[in-house]
Amino acid sequence: MAVQTETPVLDLIAKMTKDSIEASTLDAKEVMFVRIAALVAIDAPPASYLLNLGAASEIGIEAEEVRGVLLALAPIVGTPRIVEAVGNIARALGIAIELEELEEFEAEV
Repeated sequence: MAVQTETPVLDLIAKMTKDSIEASTLDAKEVMFVRIAALVAIDAPPASYLLNLGAASEIGIEAEEVRGVLLALAPIVGTPRIVEAVGNIARALGIAIELEELEEFEAEV
């Protein structure tokens, strides 16, 4: 039996992301590129990357485009910040995989 979980914080973040895309004069992809760049600039934790990369994926942003953002930022924020961002992205992907496996397990039970 799968456990139903309420996610009011995640729901609010998703709504804020949607609202910011709709309010911006940039297109959805450009907004997400800016958000990814901001995550790098503020040394965001893996969970922030998980949420934003999930939203980016939903609008068709590919991994190669995220790499392009990181490459464009490197001369501005420096190598240590890019290395930290890549590590946090990798940790976020690991979290996503674990969550997917948990959902599959709960579906089987």
